[in-house]
Amino acid sequence: MNKRIQTLLGASLVALILGLAPLCAVAQEMEPINVNSADAELLAELPGIGETRAAAIIEDREAKGPYESAEDLTRVSGIGDATVEGLADQVTF
Repeated sequence: MNKRIQTLLGASLVALILGLAPLCAVAQEMEPINVNSADAELLAELPGIGETRAAAIIEDREAKGPYESAEDLTRVSGIGDATVEGLADQVTF
């Protein structure tokens, strides 16, 4: 009988963990990153950016001024329309 209780408790624990998994995913959503104030490390976390493009974004904003929209990121070599579309809801200005 002790084995049955252990099995039941184990199954209940697994069900509880699986039931809470969607809540963890919601808690891990990132806040949008402000491309006019973020450092290279933070910019590199954006999909399709990485370290090299992050440095290029900072260099470009220092040379040409702040970005006003996601489309302005196309000023940076290697960032095209597809990348901008993927970033639209993950960046602010």
